[in-house]
Amino acid sequence: MRGIVLAGGLGSRLLPLTKVTNKHLLPVYKDPMIYYPINTLINAGIKDIMIVTGGNNAGEFLRLLGNGKQFGLKHISYTYQEGEGGIAEALSLAEEFADGDKIVVILGDNIIENNIIKQKEAFKTQKEGAKIIIKKVPHPEHFGVPELIKDKVVSIEEKPKKPKSEYAVIGIYMYDYRVFDVVRTLVPSERSELEITDVNNYYIKNGLMTYDTLDGWWIDAGSSHDNLAHATQLVIKTGANKIT
Repeated sequence: MRGIVLAGGLGSRLLPLTKVTNKHLLPVYKDPMIYYPINTLINAGIKDIMIVTGGNNAGEFLRLLGNGKQFGLKHISYTYQEGEGGIAEALSLAEEFADGDKIVVILGDNIIENNIIKQKEAFKTQKEGAKIIIKKVPHPEHFGVPELIKDKVVSIEEKPKKPKSEYAVIGIYMYDYRVFDVVRTLVPSERSELEITDVNNYYIKNGLMTYDTLDGWWIDAGSSHDNLAHATQLVIKTGANKIT
């Protein structure tokens, strides 16, 4: 199984900090933000990792991460997203890297307290399809919200005015080989982006989606200045997924 960290975009919600660097290189306590999703993959036993980046500061990732030796990796792969075409478009750039294998995709600003070992092992034994991870949150209307019936997710709605559950779909997704074919069928949304929610709803519609819940806290550290500050406070107070 291979891991993909999506760390592109222009980071406009974190201006003026992102006028001089990519948001995923901003500090969260003692480490750059990008370290946390990399650690999440490594702690789940994934050592074959690609970073998808973009913007004007892509070379800084290479300077910071190098070949991954500091993480105990043999190498890290890189690719570049031009512009802001959306999460699904960024994912499409990793097709050759995935090489038909199952993949775990994590957004570069998502930080979790614990690990995804349980979810990754469950997906490893899943014959086909995809898996999302969800977390109960105080304001689900700010996120992609799953509609759940018994043990199945039947739809995902992005930032709904009337959420159909108390859960958010966090920025960690697991897919089989067909995900890149799905992306090729997408049309741009009103934001002129290819949406990852459309990818997930394809799997749901075809009865190929499973879900699991996350233990411990989760935060989208790159979504606002407040969340960036809160992420640092959480890491100081409770720690986060250091390499074990």
